[in-house]
Amino acid sequence: MESPFAYTAEGYPAERCADARPPVRLDDAHPSVHGTGARSPVRRADERVKVVLLFAYTVALFAVARWAGLAAGAVALGAVVVVGRLPLGRMLGSLKPLYAILAFTLVFGSLTGGARGAAWSGAFGLEGGMLASVPNVPLAGGMLLSPAGFEAALFNVVRIVLLVVASMAVAVSTSAEELMGALRSLLGPLRRLRVPVDDAATALSLALQFVPVLGEELTRVRNAQASRGARFDAGGLTARLRAWGHVLVPLFVGAFRRADRVAVAMDARCYGASPARTSLDEREFGVRDAALLAVGLAVCAGCAALGRIAL
Repeated sequence: MESPFAYTAEGYPAERCADARPPVRLDDAHPSVHGTGARSPVRRADERVKVVLLFAYTVALFAVARWAGLAAGAVALGAVVVVGRLPLGRMLGSLKPLYAILAFTLVFGSLTGGARGAAWSGAFGLEGGMLASVPNVPLAGGMLLSPAGFEAALFNVVRIVLLVVASMAVAVSTSAEELMGALRSLLGPLRRLRVPVDDAATALSLALQFVPVLGEELTRVRNAQASRGARFDAGGLTARLRAWGHVLVPLFVGAFRRADRVAVAMDARCYGASPARTSLDEREFGVRDAALLAVGLAVCAGCAALGRIAL
């Protein structure tokens, strides 16, 4: 016998839910773009392999000290993006909050107050730069424009961009559940030291998934303020800071509101009720994953070695 009552898709009586908000879903609270290229080799790879290779790639980027190694790392990352059919334009668009910091890095590294040595020298500096022998250019106020410092700053900017894009490549090709499982598996031995591995894995995976979301939110808030007449490239420093303040305040408020929704969704699913975390789909580490890990580590080691050898 057919029921005379109407029900929603979630199984609630329609008359009771007409004015109520729909239930909070964890995926709606922090959407991602990890569905892009769902059948690509990057998407099908074991999440533990991707996390380990991201760590190895980070170490390789900070180990290189020459343009050749950095170029090899960029080519390797580009191959991953192409093979994995990842949304490179969308990932680069999410880097807009970082552009101002990178521009400041270039300016700060290019200007010097009269020091002869180039900036950014040290363990992570540039060696054998193409502009190392170019003399400084005098500027107003006793400042000097250092071509060697500009090249070294540009080297570090490219390094940071590659690192962020690689992190986002892992984020967009791996779901939050897979990241949590990978971190729990890799950090499992720390449980013997009473380290809250499960909570740390959950926090890190959510933070990684929130990176593209905050980038898109920043773009929306900035466009909304620009449509209301806000000028971000006009006026003095105080006026620009005030204009960006109208963007950052709603951005942080929205971030806290979204985090509260995630907390409500996790609490509704009884997160933390059981001390032992389980997984519906336990992936086995196969021969293909071992081969991919070996090849990836070899590529990272090659980039690091190429970045330390003078050609």
